[in-house]
Amino acid sequence: MNTDRSSHPGTRSWVERFSLALSSEPRDRSQLVELLRNAHQRQIIDPDALGMLEGVMQVADMQVRDIMIPRAQMDVVNRDARLDEIVPFLAESAHSRFPVIGDDRDEVVGILLAKDMLRYFTPEGAEGFDMQDILRPAVFVPEAKRLNILLKEFRNSRNHMAIVVDEYGGVAGLVTIEDVLEQIVGEIDDEHDIDDFLTHILRHTNGRFTVKALTPIEEFNAYFNTQYSDEAFDTIGGFIVHRFGHVPKRGEELVFDRFHVRVLRADNRRVHLLELSYRDMPAVESENAS
Repeated sequence: MNTDRSSHPGTRSWVERFSLALSSEPRDRSQLVELLRNAHQRQIIDPDALGMLEGVMQVADMQVRDIMIPRAQMDVVNRDARLDEIVPFLAESAHSRFPVIGDDRDEVVGILLAKDMLRYFTPEGAEGFDMQDILRPAVFVPEAKRLNILLKEFRNSRNHMAIVVDEYGGVAGLVTIEDVLEQIVGEIDDEHDIDDFLTHILRHTNGRFTVKALTPIEEFNAYFNTQYSDEAFDTIGGFIVHRFGHVPKRGEELVFDRFHVRVLRADNRRVHLLELSYRDMPAVESENAS
């Protein structure tokens, strides 16, 4: 009896089947993408694999400026801030890394890791707090740097955050290794995520709200006492994208009716998470940093 597994197409690995699908060599990238999508349609590769393969090719074409968090949206810590000012800020923002600035946002003097603050969470430790003791060097990258090169540098240096500078040397924003990886593997759960089994809308103590883009319009209306129609859009994410007029990037903001909205998470196809506040509150000053 023939036991050669290769004679049975159903027993071949996806790598073998994928190699067969590429037997006609593509002449350019567009043909390669076409072959990949054809392989997906024939169930040779699954949707996740297709998305990652396309993401790898996109990263090679994208620049830091395409995904960076704009300067005005960065969560920053002032180098002269007192410990009793820093701790509540760190707790509220729930990030792990923060640029530390001097007189203004153009003067980034280093990076503060939230875990380095743990030693000061005692009465004795608080007395010895000195920002210079825990400040880590900041890495600076140009806006035009390719994402595939940046990812390699992140891996080699073990840095997770870089400050982005423009052609004049001014701070343009920041970028994290998570931002780059998300271009390949899709959204990565972070500190802004709401447990799927809890709620679509989470209220914070500062009067702001974290809202899942998949929140039904009907649920949004009930929570915020609004009357938006659900005939054209089923979710608040679809409604917000329509208001923007395009699929917004993370950090983009929109003011409409009595709301101020900031995009916390989004990819090239859709919005995932929003921060919402009422317009009579102080303008949102900072953005996500990891």
